[in-house]
Amino acid sequence: MEIANLTAFMLISLTLACTPGADWAYIISSALKNTSFAPAVWGLLSGYLIHTALIVCGLAAIVASNPQVLSWLTLLGAGYLLWLGISTARSWRSARFLATEPAAGMAGDLPETVAESSIGGAVATAVEARRTVSGKVQARHQFTKGLLTSATNPKALLLYLALIPQFISPQAPWSLEIQTGVLGLVHFGISIGVYFTIAYAARLLLGSRPAAARIVTLVSGLIMIALGVALLAEKFFVL
Repeated sequence: MEIANLTAFMLISLTLACTPGADWAYIISSALKNTSFAPAVWGLLSGYLIHTALIVCGLAAIVASNPQVLSWLTLLGAGYLLWLGISTARSWRSARFLATEPAAGMAGDLPETVAESSIGGAVATAVEARRTVSGKVQARHQFTKGLLTSATNPKALLLYLALIPQFISPQAPWSLEIQTGVLGLVHFGISIGVYFTIAYAARLLLGSRPAAARIVTLVSGLIMIALGVALLAEKFFVL
């Protein structure tokens, strides 16, 4: 694979990753929650790995060439975006980042003499265990939502099909499958840097600004709703 060819692909990949869309909207809304945004971002990125595996196996071309399968995928992706957008927009009033604090009425509110006792220690341990379990469940939930956001997006699938083949050379020493996989992983790597930067920036800039966080959360939800409607309109109503 030629360096110039790979460099050109990286520039285009970076441009696409920096283009706002449903992925940006989900990342920003996740960054404003009182939880780690990493599971949400890794869920989105895992969806791109699925698309990479599909094109390496040649399955994506079959899906894209079959109107019925693609129509069902479009319907699924649009429906999921609508649901995610509505649920995000409905949570705009409570959108703000708060540092994790001891739960009211738990070990943190016990008198010092009690908190230091064996009973206070047992209560604190139970509270921490409950938080750990709850955190793991929420992390899996955020990861799954991110995965479905990117994996069910037919635009992402068609983008891979339209972009990557342009940078594959039959004369290259690597096989077509290896070249396809490498380019897919390059886009995956670039997206890691871009998406985590977006998440960190959103939390840094909006975390201490409740009013701005509420507005951005509402806008993020509306963007996802608009993209879901656009998918449906493009597929079923545009002649």
